[in-house]
Amino acid sequence: MPAPHGWETERRRAFLCGILPALAVLTLVTLGPVLYLAVSSLTPLNPTIPGSGWDFSQPWHNYSAALSDTRFLLSVWVQIKLSAVTVVGQLAIGLGLALLLDTNSRFMEAIRTGFLLPMVLPPIVVAVVWKIIYTPDISPMHRLLEWVGLPVHSLLANGDTALWAVAVADTWEWFPFTMLMMLAALQMVPKEPLEAAAIDGASRTQMFWYVRLPYIRHTLSVTALFRLIDSIKAFPLIYVLTDGGPGRATEVTNYYAFVQTFNFSYWGYGSAVATLLIAGVLALSWIILRAGGRGAGGDHVW
Repeated sequence: MPAPHGWETERRRAFLCGILPALAVLTLVTLGPVLYLAVSSLTPLNPTIPGSGWDFSQPWHNYSAALSDTRFLLSVWVQIKLSAVTVVGQLAIGLGLALLLDTNSRFMEAIRTGFLLPMVLPPIVVAVVWKIIYTPDISPMHRLLEWVGLPVHSLLANGDTALWAVAVADTWEWFPFTMLMMLAALQMVPKEPLEAAAIDGASRTQMFWYVRLPYIRHTLSVTALFRLIDSIKAFPLIYVLTDGGPGRATEVTNYYAFVQTFNFSYWGYGSAVATLLIAGVLALSWIILRAGGRGAGGDHVW
């Protein structure tokens, strides 16, 4: 029978042999593309110009060009507006529905399943559904509004409303995720503080604000982080609904990188734009985690 020390060594060796292949694959499919993206951003890579992928004579040219590009800066502003509206909207709707569904009623449990439908649909299907809703000639929404005497012109063809129309579609698609996260957090709140607050005569609003919210604050910040990252990837909706238009009203940063890379073959410049986008997401993620990093008692959770 092997000695305890030898058994521990064998256990660790077996653990490493089991996890190293998975780590190698994960590193290859994540860090590999990111590294290639960063290296490409330092070159004027263009498939129509042979050898441009190895030209490092001006490694920071793409970044300086991007920071002085008004179209890129506009795309960043459009992205900020879209992310802010969708993240706040999804958190508000998800938290509100979670509070309503946080009961032991079988009826409410059955309703929860129906709310999950938008999230499980493929993004392209969601985009097509909302394309139909926003197209006046075939839209049930437009027909209903006309019937009640409130005709509405195409929301996607108007530069003042196109971005908000996309935000509504994105919020509809992903509010079930925030609802599930909030509902799980609410159901893990201890009953004793709630019962004590009820005995003391606290109202529902006071119980939520002073008892429930401190317990779910960390979950709220993590959910906001997830939705922030996903809001940067609202590519299918924009591609199907507006194609970045009208004009550049819905051209977010990742769509601008797509246009520069695949429409104009500026792969190096598109890589630089994508790298800046990743850096911005990482910075915002750090800020959100720091802002939501205090637990119920005001202490850091890490």
